[in-house]
Amino acid sequence: MLRLNVDMKSSATMGIGEVAARFGLATHVLRHWETMGLLSPARAAGGRRRYGNSDLYRVASILLAKEAGLGLTDIRDILTTADVEQRRTIQRRHRDDLFRRMDEIQAALTLIEGGLTCDHEDLTACPTFRSLVAARVDMHRS
Repeated sequence: MLRLNVDMKSSATMGIGEVAARFGLATHVLRHWETMGLLSPARAAGGRRRYGNSDLYRVASILLAKEAGLGLTDIRDILTTADVEQRRTIQRRHRDDLFRRMDEIQAALTLIEGGLTCDHEDLTACPTFRSLVAARVDMHRS
């Protein structure tokens, strides 16, 4: 689980290198996210990017959303849309996908645990293991 300390004084800003180091990112990642519309840091004299406290929360949000399996386009849409229903539609789609993936992971874990309890030389001959894969066998009958 990603836990980040993003607290800063409200007037303090950081350069791109500082932000990248803080989050373990390459600077080109932050530049890419800016190009995609995910970030919009303030500019100092000479055009240098300056990241404030709200930018740090945004970077942390992007990282957490990526860990949840969202693509950058959906993350941008979630973070930038003023349309609450549009945002919820994207989030519901990803929630449903996560539930599907959790079911697949649980089935895989059950299969592995079933195999761990088997003492048969041929795992596929084990009645307990066979009961775990029976649905797949039935699904592929002609």
